[in-house]
Amino acid sequence: MGFIHAVRVGILVTLPPHTTIGLYFRGEVTLATLYVGNLPWRTTAEELTSFFSNYGHVIDSRIIIDRETGRSRGFGFVEVQDEDAQKIIEAVNGTEFNGRILTVNEARARE
Repeated sequence: MGFIHAVRVGILVTLPPHTTIGLYFRGEVTLATLYVGNLPWRTTAEELTSFFSNYGHVIDSRIIIDRETGRSRGFGFVEVQDEDAQKIIEAVNGTEFNGRILTVNEARARE
């Protein structure tokens, strides 16, 4: 049985296969979470990170998946440095991404 090695922000963590961990080192960086809507269903988190990295420093991204179907729900979230958030929103909101016009704004807490 092998192990999974994951490096995130300079920390090496060795985990058994199929282990999930929610530990992230954030350091002194203040983060902002951006909501990204109208995503094509086939968009991956890696594609989202790559696209948004053209506009600022991306810490993480995730696509929201429907639990019943296993398909994308057409939206996701991108974590960026707080100082880059407004610049990224202004640059990306309303732009085309893989044939769709994106809606980007600062994420709000669930109600």
